Amino acid sequence: MAEILKRKKALSVNPLKASQPMGGALATLGFNRAMPMLHGSQGCTAFAKVFFVRHFREPIPLQTTAMDQGSSVMGADENVVEGLKNIAEKSKPALITVLTTGLAETQGADVQRNVREFREKYPQYNDVAVVAVNTPDFSGCVETGYASTIAEIINVLVPDVEQAQTRPGNRQRQVNVLCSPMLTPGDIEALTDLIELFGLRPVFIPNVANSLDGSLTDEPFSPVTIGGALVSEMQTVGESKATLVIGPSMKKAAQILNKKTGVPEYYFDHLYGLQANDDFISALIEISGQDVAAKVERQRMQLQDAMLDTHFMLGQLRVALAADPDQVNGLAHLIQEMGGEVAAAVVPAAAPILADLPIDQVKIGDLEDLENLARQHKAQLLIGNSHAVDTAERLSVPILRAGFPQYDMIGGYQKTWVGYQGSRQALFDLANLVINFAHEEIPVYHSIYAQKPDNERERICH
Repeated sequence: MAEILKRKKALSVNPLKASQPMGGALATLGFNRAMPMLHGSQGCTAFAKVFFVRHFREPIPLQTTAMDQGSSVMGADENVVEGLKNIAEKSKPALITVLTTGLAETQGADVQRNVREFREKYPQYNDVAVVAVNTPDFSGCVETGYASTIAEIINVLVPDVEQAQTRPGNRQRQVNVLCSPMLTPGDIEALTDLIELFGLRPVFIPNVANSLDGSLTDEPFSPVTIGGALVSEMQTVGESKATLVIGPSMKKAAQILNKKTGVPEYYFDHLYGLQANDDFISALIEISGQDVAAKVERQRMQLQDAMLDTHFMLGQLRVALAADPDQVNGLAHLIQEMGGEVAAAVVPAAAPILADLPIDQVKIGDLEDLENLARQHKAQLLIGNSHAVDTAERLSVPILRAGFPQYDMIGGYQKTWVGYQGSRQALFDLANLVINFAHEEIPVYHSIYAQKPDNERERICH
């Protein structure tokens, strides 16, 4: 059991955390024809939009209630109601999420009441789903904001089993998949292919693979998301045969879904490495009743071979981790599975899974804490987002970019980490970094009997 070291500093130095509203916006962007609206100042939304655009390199739909000095003091209820009306009228979305910021929370905003007022004042927009979520950016991180938003979307949009008159298993080939924010669009694409190999149809909640995968479409500019999970499918998830829950942060959302529908759940902390993927494949066999495809068996053997090829580089390697709790947990298990050691681990916010990490200590802190711990424990490699690149340079160690945001490389958002193939590539990437940045080379040996220059031989003879 890991010891959790809480933060003691009065401020963050070189922050690791990205805020809860960004996590809520990311969850919203995984739905088709959706629009996140941040209840706060224009700067809050502009800052989040810059992060998303630099990470995904795509236009990102994001709106704001534009609180100013007056509404911050006197109240901004009208900003929310009229903001919802304008978005519903001009953009015609299927889903709008109202996400609070630190300013709105400090001001005392009640966004759930604001949504009810919007419904009463503008009943003509009742076909637009509106979900309000409290996501203050002075607490939590991307992961907690994302998880809270998915939980509230399920709570509002998924009908109770008695109300909908549905029964789990009516759709024998359909499975729900609740995805942690550690899953990239590339991860979800890989999982889609894997689940379909077992004759199942996955319904991802949310599905950023279809909306943030960087594909070009023939459609003209759209003010809302193109692609993603259909809001209408939230009406049918109660008929699925099972729910696959990937990431400990999604547990609350899964519990709400189970309570409303009765669909049985299968929990997976992560899908990094051999053992975790073996467990996932076993669940798919049980749900589908089908045998493993030869393609999947070959991918498993390829991962085993990669483990043999890379264990010389990764065994006893000291690694420093900086990411949200779900991802730190998955990476820590992958490193441990290869015989490596997590020398330092820093997360931006607390989570129940931290106590079960396969390491001695985990620090709730920032990148300054990571740098100090990594130097103290002589870390040889760092895994973190693009903000940690300067930290790695000061430590003179290589860095493998993971998490959000990644703005100094192309395609980081699309990288596949999960499954046998994703885990195999992660091991190759780690091993190549070790090889290319090795600092403990054996010095060149010069024999005393080697041929000497003539003047050197004469000096020795005399």
